[in-house]
Amino acid sequence: MTDPLELALRGYEPTVRRPTLTGGDVAYVVDDTPLGRMLFAAHHDGTLLATTYAPDDAAADAVLARLAARVSPRVLRGGRALDAVRRELDDYLGGRRRDFDLPVDPVLATPFQRSVLEVLTGVRYGTTASYGALATTIGRPTASRAVGAALGANPLCVVLPCHRVVAASGALTGYAGGLDAKRLLLDHEARTAAAGGQAAHVRS
Repeated sequence: MTDPLELALRGYEPTVRRPTLTGGDVAYVVDDTPLGRMLFAAHHDGTLLATTYAPDDAAADAVLARLAARVSPRVLRGGRALDAVRRELDDYLGGRRRDFDLPVDPVLATPFQRSVLEVLTGVRYGTTASYGALATTIGRPTASRAVGAALGANPLCVVLPCHRVVAASGALTGYAGGLDAKRLLLDHEARTAAAGGQAAHVRS
C-alpha cells in the first residue's frame, strides 16, 4: 500500500520558480557552528545553494553528490563565495541581523518543497507558525505531514527559517539539526525580538 504522504508529494506539482543555475564551480565548506556541524555551499556567482546540517561525513557527501548532479561536477572545497554566508550567520547569531541578504537558489529542493519554502518568508523573525497554517497557505490544508517532511529536508536551513514552524499546540517537533538547535534558534529570536519591541506569537 502506498503511503498517503508519498501520494501527496507525487501528486502536487505547483507552478514555482525552477532552479536557474547550470554549470560553473560550486564552493563548499563544512563548519562547526553553535548550531552544530553544517555544510555551506554557494555557486561561484555568490548564490547560496545549501546551508544544511551535516553531522557526519556521510551526510556531507550526500549533499555534495546532489550538488554535483544538479549544478556542476566541479564541487570544490573553500572559496570566497562562502565568506558572505559565514559573516551573515555570525551576525544573525550575534543579534546584529534578523534577515539574510544573500541570493538563494533552492536547486536541491523538489517542486513541492519549493512551494513550502516560498511561504516561509511570511513567518517573521521572532514569530512561529504551525505546519497546518503553511499547508493552508499553499492550498493543501490536509497536507500538514507533507509540509513537515518538506521542511525536514530543507536544503537552506536557518536562511529559509523552517525552525519557525511548530506544532499547532506550540510544541517543538522534528528539525534537521535536532530539537536543541531548533530551541536555541527560537529562544534567540524571541529574546532579540522582545528587546526590539516585536512580540512573538504562534500562527495556527
